[in-house]
Amino acid sequence: SVGITKDGAMDVPKDISNTAWYNLGTQIGEVGSAVINGHFGWKDGKSAVFDNLFKIKVGDKIYLESEKGDTVVFVVKEIRSFNKAESEESVFNSNDGKSHLNLITCSGTWNKGEDSYSSRLVVFADREA
Repeated sequence: SVGITKDGAMDVPKDISNTAWYNLGTQIGEVGSAVINGHFGWKDGKSAVFDNLFKIKVGDKIYLESEKGDTVVFVVKEIRSFNKAESEESVFNSNDGKSHLNLITCSGTWNKGEDSYSSRLVVFADREA
């Protein structure tokens, strides 16, 4: 789990092969928007956990297993790209009384000067009934 950085952004996993749950938000499977992020891009010859996230499609299912062994299923409803200047508020907040899972990673063009990609790819999913 991760919180926020000193700059006020969601922190990221330390290892490129792991994902991280945003611990200041909703628990996975509860009402609201649970957010999980992961890295995109190669580092030291290794691919990152969300390198293939762009391949997911609306209607695909995401299966998450809890530490207790319970499986929670989400169905992808939307895939959206946010540029760096755009508000990502919709990724973290939901007030429709439903359970959501939002996956986020970098996308776009690498900017070496900023040490960052130009945009963020977000997969929005709803808990399967």
